[in-house]
Amino acid sequence: MAIHLAWSNEQEQFDITEELIALLDVLLQKAAAAEGIEDGEVALTFVDNKQIHELNRDYRGIDRPTDVLSFAMNESLDEEPEIIYEIGEDEQAELFPDMLGDIIISLERAKEQSEDYGHSFEREVGFLFVHGFLHLLGYDHQDEASEAEMMGKQEAVLAEAGLVR
Repeated sequence: MAIHLAWSNEQEQFDITEELIALLDVLLQKAAAAEGIEDGEVALTFVDNKQIHELNRDYRGIDRPTDVLSFAMNESLDEEPEIIYEIGEDEQAELFPDMLGDIIISLERAKEQSEDYGHSFEREVGFLFVHGFLHLLGYDHQDEASEAEMMGKQEAVLAEAGLVR
């Protein structure tokens, strides 16, 4: 098997082009290879600020929009709510043996940030996607050392795909 990207669009503001999906698939392949992941599926959903605000509030208790959310299928933290299914981990593994998790990106927020940072919309969406993917694998940025590690991995994948600032 291979690493697979399944995507859906729940926002109307931005057109999702075949080129953008192809770019995200390339980034997924490169990030997965860098992490030694050979099999799996990532579900990606594009939303707007209103939708991501609701998700951020409901699942993280943070009442504001954000740019990207990740929900790992193999995460089993006590404080993390069951997001999709209220079934046990063994049943999840049986139903979704290769599902790594869900990444949700606000394209509205990505557009705002690309303008703020002075780089392309595609680079910003790519950055958010790789960032979300690394969260699915357990990476975090709670302290300076883990943030530096995560940022280094993200930038290496983006550079390999030609998405530099």
